[in-house]
Amino acid sequence: FKVLDAPALQDDFYLDLVDWSSQNTLAVGLASCVYLWSAYTSKVTKLVDYEGTRNSVASVSWSARGNVLAVGTSEGLVELWDVVKMMRLRAMDGHSGRVGALAWTGSVLSTGSRDRTILHRDVRLDIPFTTRLTSHRQEVCGLQWSPEGQWLASGGNDNKLFIWTPSSAQPIMRFSNHTAAVKALAWSPHQHGLLASGGGTADRCLRFWSIPSSQLLNTLDSGSQVCNITWSRTVNELVSTHGYSQNQIVVWRYPSLNKLATLTGHTFRVLYLSLSPDGQTIVTGAGDETLRFWNVFPGSKSKQDGREQTLVIPPNLDMR
Repeated sequence: FKVLDAPALQDDFYLDLVDWSSQNTLAVGLASCVYLWSAYTSKVTKLVDYEGTRNSVASVSWSARGNVLAVGTSEGLVELWDVVKMMRLRAMDGHSGRVGALAWTGSVLSTGSRDRTILHRDVRLDIPFTTRLTSHRQEVCGLQWSPEGQWLASGGNDNKLFIWTPSSAQPIMRFSNHTAAVKALAWSPHQHGLLASGGGTADRCLRFWSIPSSQLLNTLDSGSQVCNITWSRTVNELVSTHGYSQNQIVVWRYPSLNKLATLTGHTFRVLYLSLSPDGQTIVTGAGDETLRFWNVFPGSKSKQDGREQTLVIPPNLDMR
């Protein structure tokens, strides 16, 4: 694997500080700043700097086109940044606590906060948000829209997993199976309505749900805190990253849930995970202040050599 140094990358389970865009640019939140790293050129650019204010970066999430970056802050603001013009487009309020969860579907950005609420924001409109959802009883730490935008999954520090539709004011499904915070959420790109969820330290389980039938399909005790999950786009496999106590990265085959690989190297829990636009490489981040790149999934037939052409990572490059 390759390594990028990421000074001041926070060891905080409730933050979401790394996201890889469809334009092959990595956004990383480091304390009060957001940096952009081009996988094409290895160029690092500072996009956001809250130095001198009370704000720090709590979450980052790219729009589907990869030209707009959403940034959630420790003070409850959500900002949209144009990464071509390198300028802030707007700042949206509505939350009274840090915003650690962001999820896009089309022009709608959903935001989850320590204030226990979820806000839907249609970024085409002048108003800061259109809907406020209030069912979680503790911090909202996981948010993911299904690929078609049909369902929103939300996970909370109240150990709850809720499923919403775009227009629902209350969850259409409520699951209480996890016994710790639910941060890790990922919808399968291969099977309609298949959702994977992961629980924190007291739970450690990966759970697989069929949302169309409201069924729990499978439960797997991973042995340690589940921090993140993402599916391969090309094969029916997924990767999970873990914290206490093994700080490992695991590749699983689905639906057998056979363990294909265990990757180690991080010395802190692996809190951050994102998939490259070609679907072959994952980047992981941890409080050991490193980002690590792993080639874990096969490419599509037409892109077998794509990774070598697009990913340019000098060893131990400093993000800043």
